[in-house]
Amino acid sequence: MTTNTGNPGVSGEARPVIIQKYGGSSVADAEKISTIARKICDRADTGVSMVVVVSAMGDSTDHLIELANAVTGDTAPAARELDTLLSTGELVTSTLMAMAISAQGHPAVSLSGQQAGIRTDTTHGSARIADIRADRLRRELDRGRICVVAGFQGLAENEDVTTLGRGGSDTTAVALGVALNADRCEIYTDVDGIYTTDPRLVPSARKLAEISYDEMLEMASLGAKMNPRSIELGAVYDVPILVTSTFEDVPGTLIHGGEQMMEVRRAVTGVAIDRDVAKITVRAVEDRPGIVGQIFMPLAEAGISVDVIVQNASLEGLTDVTFTVSQGDFQRALELTRQVCADMAQDVVGNSGLAKMSIVGTGMQNGPGYAATMFDSLSKANVNIEMITTSEIRITCVIDASSIKDAANALHNAFELDAAGD
Repeated sequence: MTTNTGNPGVSGEARPVIIQKYGGSSVADAEKISTIARKICDRADTGVSMVVVVSAMGDSTDHLIELANAVTGDTAPAARELDTLLSTGELVTSTLMAMAISAQGHPAVSLSGQQAGIRTDTTHGSARIADIRADRLRRELDRGRICVVAGFQGLAENEDVTTLGRGGSDTTAVALGVALNADRCEIYTDVDGIYTTDPRLVPSARKLAEISYDEMLEMASLGAKMNPRSIELGAVYDVPILVTSTFEDVPGTLIHGGEQMMEVRRAVTGVAIDRDVAKITVRAVEDRPGIVGQIFMPLAEAGISVDVIVQNASLEGLTDVTFTVSQGDFQRALELTRQVCADMAQDVVGNSGLAKMSIVGTGMQNGPGYAATMFDSLSKANVNIEMITTSEIRITCVIDASSIKDAANALHNAFELDAAGD
């Protein structure tokens, strides 16, 4: 992905480029669009070049999906046509935002993903960005215009419109930040930053002033506010990302990779919660080379992602294999696994009422005792652990979904996350 060194201002010197992204709730109606347009103009008047990425208004993407399902009935909408349809939601917002900015006296231009030079692979519904040809964007910025880009979309090599999947506008914004060598990317949303855990479950949850890319990637993968792909891009190309509120003038959370992280001395940064978990167990399957591949290969071919995997120790040549999938994939995965294992296992059972509870923090690396503290605090809260998985900076327990609130409060208290770092 190519970058540039900024665009010249009136004096001929390069002006810093700022990327701003506004989510669907931020641009839900004409009044909100006009309010945000004023904020954008005020920011542009400080001497920066502005690229604004917008999502579809409110719940309009869901409405478009409903329309597609209504006209196709029992037949699933064609992926190509659905992508083209869904891309129109962001086009509506981008054109309205450009109109609102122009009405307030600042030159602006709306651009589709294609016009902004966003090129992707051919995977409809979850395309990945392959390149950004930013010449058009640079020309518009050189003319002093604010560029309003439709997020969530791009153009594949076969010239079909593609979409980037849920939360794809975040990825669009960070990718544009990379291509334009932006000073930072600002994500405006209905929350005012990243918290140590879900404040709806834990009233003492604390907003973080900053968080590392690695920590945020773990938390985003477990259901926190940001799209994980956008964090990956920011980390690889070192684009600082600010997450802040559209509606309140308060400090947000800066996601970056700087060495001087004020929170780094706190081993555990946050407690992440993922409610989208289901579990499948293959009982008494023969324990021999290749058997696990036979179980999981059909799932991969069906496009079903498997997360946590646990295999029990072999007993009399038989073993149990347990794994988790998303709630949306549960029934398909269960039926497919039963078909595959019909002649290989004693039984295949499933449970969809689960959640993942994780402690995350770079300070846990090379430090003892964090797993013991986590397990002890969950035990004292009478929360049963069904599965455990770890990474270098994360420990995850799969628990019953009914225990989420008790587990979150127990872990938040055990690691003293309500107090500011020393």
